Amino acid sequence: MSSTVDCGAGDLVADTGRWLHGVVREADLGLLTGLPGMDGEPVRPVRAGGLVAVVSSVPLTEYGEEALRRNLEDLAWLERAARAHHRVVDALARAGAVVPARLATVHHDDGRVAASLTDRRAELVTLLDRLSGRGEWGVKGYVVPGATPQAEETAGPGGAGAAYLRRRRAQLTAREDGQRAAASAAAAVHDALSRHAVAARRHPPQDRRLSGAPTAMALNGAYLVDTATLSAFAGLVDSLRARHPELRLELTGPWPPYSFVAERPAEPALVREPAC
Repeated sequence: MSSTVDCGAGDLVADTGRWLHGVVREADLGLLTGLPGMDGEPVRPVRAGGLVAVVSSVPLTEYGEEALRRNLEDLAWLERAARAHHRVVDALARAGAVVPARLATVHHDDGRVAASLTDRRAELVTLLDRLSGRGEWGVKGYVVPGATPQAEETAGPGGAGAAYLRRRRAQLTAREDGQRAAASAAAAVHDALSRHAVAARRHPPQDRRLSGAPTAMALNGAYLVDTATLSAFAGLVDSLRARHPELRLELTGPWPPYSFVAERPAEPALVREPAC
């Protein structure tokens, strides 16, 4: 969110900004008591237009635009910030519908947070209506080596060298066949799950170093599911496991609806506001 509203009276000290975690409806936010935000600071509400923005106060020396540009290049800093941000968003999501803020959305003061709520009220209300009573669930599909039947090696002319080359060609062919089978299965699984979800997104597969899995990921899907139909959705995942042995399917969630808010750029975005 961004705003060009002038600094308002009654804000906290001028060298602190407001890290936005997410937006919810006007509601009892007692669940936030004791919940740490960025740098362990308490989270608090900023209200406007019947909506609530949940923010942490952060020092602009570390979270101002130029400082953030440097810090976002530091993977350890970025991981800590992402975990702190997610902890708050997850708490909000477990209590009801929430529109998660993009990572590193920082405003100069409460007045600008409130102005952004007012400016985007129609959009935010539409999103909250869409997310109400629903949760984001992830389904990841990992390649199962050897699930595709391999052709038996046949004898041929030549000595040990020729036999090695035949085995090597067979191994490469089997690997390619396995990759094609996994890709086809991933497409079929995603299509089936999408028909039973309110909305679906297929994200790029995660690198093995990130996923921690021993085999490649072929499916990285996110599905917005009505709470009332969750059991049926989970049952469908079970039936798809049996139907597609080429993949090891993993159901995770519920997650905050990161995949189903407004489209976002690949990199974290900073709010550019004129200094006061």
